[in-house]
Amino acid sequence: MIEPMNIARVKWACRRGMLELDVLFQPFVNDHYEGLSDTDKQAFIRLLTSEDPELFAWFMGHEQCPDPELAAMVVKVRGRPAP
Repeated sequence: MIEPMNIARVKWACRRGMLELDVLFQPFVNDHYEGLSDTDKQAFIRLLTSEDPELFAWFMGHEQCPDPELAAMVVKVRGRPAP
């Protein structure tokens, strides 16, 4: 598991196999991660352990994330509520 305070490892974990996810994660971690609460940092790190196809479906609104904490983090990363 990534330690929430190790920003270099968090940034590395944001590098995904899908460009669409990179475009979401990298600006978020650069601009907002350090301002998150410890609880939100842990949720973000848990989100990063999800598989790319799941993440893509959640971020594009094709599926709803079954974990409420992760679903809330998806909304934060997107910067707006899902349609």
